[in-house]
Amino acid sequence: MTWEISKSFDFCYGHRVWSQELNPDYSLDSCLKCRHLHGHQGKVVIYLQATNLKNGMVTDFKHLNWFKAFLDDVLDHKFIIDLNDPLFPTLLPHYDKNSLISFDEGYLLPDITKIKDEPIHIKEMYEGYVLVDFVPTSENLSAWFLHIASQKMENLGIKVSKVEFLETPKSKSTVYAPN
Repeated sequence: MTWEISKSFDFCYGHRVWSQELNPDYSLDSCLKCRHLHGHQGKVVIYLQATNLKNGMVTDFKHLNWFKAFLDDVLDHKFIIDLNDPLFPTLLPHYDKNSLISFDEGYLLPDITKIKDEPIHIKEMYEGYVLVDFVPTSENLSAWFLHIASQKMENLGIKVSKVEFLETPKSKSTVYAPN
């Protein structure tokens, strides 16, 4: 037998899909709305799988509290931008790709100490950016979350079978872990 449990997490974020292209024969228009700076109420659903239960459970749902803390502390109410976005130098004029703080989970943040003499509103703007090395599409975000969750849960011997990411209540991507 195989058991699967899931837990959902919500967070607000902004992004820009600078690589968006549309075929007007299918999209009914050619408006590239996702190229604009915009925001979403995102939902992440993490699925955990096991063939054996420990204490009658795949694992305790509390073993995913670290993921909620990651979303709250790193991504909630932040703007996710691709390092390769042509707007990077416009949005972050005080920074280049080498002057960012890197984190094991695969994101970077502006080093606020670099702008310590700037007015508070400038510091607040930079505190709102989370940089990644991929276009922050629904598909790429779900793969990123799968990678982060898989690495962390592996320490407990728990398999993350898939991650769903809902960019809106009607738009969802799902990525499955390799077998």
